[in-house]
Amino acid sequence: MLRAHRLFTCLVLLLICLTSQAQDMAQVRQTISTLSSPALHGRGYAFKGDSIAASYLQKEFAAIGLRPFTPGYQQPFTLPINILDNRLSLQIDGKALTPGVDFLAHGATGPGKGEGKVYEIDTLILQDVDVAQQFLTNNLRNKVLVVHQRHFQQLLSLPEPFQPQLRSIAGVIVRQKGPKLMGTVRGEQLPFPVLEVLEKAWPVNAKKVSYTVDARLEPNYKSQNVIGFIPGKVKPDSFVVITAHYDHLGHQGKELYFPGAHDNASGTAMLLELARWYAQPQNAPAYSIAFMAFAGEEAGLVGSRFYTENPLFPLGNIKFLLNLDLMSTGEDGLMVVNGSVFPKQFALLQQLNQQHQYLPQIKSRGKAANSDHYFFSEKGVPAFFFYTLGGTTTEYHHPNDKAETLPLTKFKEVMALIQVFIKNL
Repeated sequence: MLRAHRLFTCLVLLLICLTSQAQDMAQVRQTISTLSSPALHGRGYAFKGDSIAASYLQKEFAAIGLRPFTPGYQQPFTLPINILDNRLSLQIDGKALTPGVDFLAHGATGPGKGEGKVYEIDTLILQDVDVAQQFLTNNLRNKVLVVHQRHFQQLLSLPEPFQPQLRSIAGVIVRQKGPKLMGTVRGEQLPFPVLEVLEKAWPVNAKKVSYTVDARLEPNYKSQNVIGFIPGKVKPDSFVVITAHYDHLGHQGKELYFPGAHDNASGTAMLLELARWYAQPQNAPAYSIAFMAFAGEEAGLVGSRFYTENPLFPLGNIKFLLNLDLMSTGEDGLMVVNGSVFPKQFALLQQLNQQHQYLPQIKSRGKAANSDHYFFSEKGVPAFFFYTLGGTTTEYHHPNDKAETLPLTKFKEVMALIQVFIKNL
């Protein structure tokens, strides 16, 4: 009878544990769904999507019980940004192409509306002086230049004698070979419209292009980081820092937006889950833990760079920083940027993973300016950038990066690894 009672008790505890885990993941999925919903406009700069997302995070930080460094947890800053929040259309020989499927605007596109005859660029213009002279004598007014992606930057870099010709064109079509398009945001604007079209959507012997592109450059757009902390019970003046960028690409036109579920609603959700865990009295950390949600990452790591130049506590007080980006897979393990830069901490991470068998592998990279850890480590702060490997989330910087596509395969395991790593620092 006693044995049966113990078995029953174990089964009840297991059921409670499994139910709790399911509820936790339901909360994670709800956070990602909210952050990537149309109401947040892709957390970009059209329709103030970044500020709506920041307001959401501010409320979450307060509900969790994080302490603020500044009123409302916010650290304001400004950045230049090219905003596409109105019209975006393209027709080739009278056939309308679908934005997000057949074409996208280049992040630095200029505005424009009209039509023009197709002018296929001879790539010898970029290499041969005689051919280049012919380009100079052609009348390119109301022409739409067509160039392959690999030559676009060369076109923009033509020397000064070519610049008046470029300024006279109606626009540029950049033909993209890949299976899909990738959006970008930029802090500058070109003097003409630039549209990126998939090769499979570009008709043979195209003659005429019609387009409408609304774009405006905001030189001092107001954005904000969202930052809170949990004080340490042993060394409150020393910090472990958890970071994730909450911004994404926003809109191209009124209808098309980039949800950014994998990039980086997933990392932002993990930051919030870690904050909830450490905010529980039984998990109170020895060191203070700061949670920093950065804006402006997609525009060139602007928010994190601003923070390192205007820290809310001395950078020298940071014991270690973990930056979380692209956290929704993990079947093939975890990549650690700066792993080879900080071998002692990477060895600890490897040892803990082997001990607990969280992930199939942890791989290491060197220094890279590819996320918000970069300017911290450049200023001497020891930092890792984590991103998960494997899975089916191939819609990077694409309108199909949606919440319902994320497997979240090793989400809880990566969280557990972070928790045990912080404990063992």
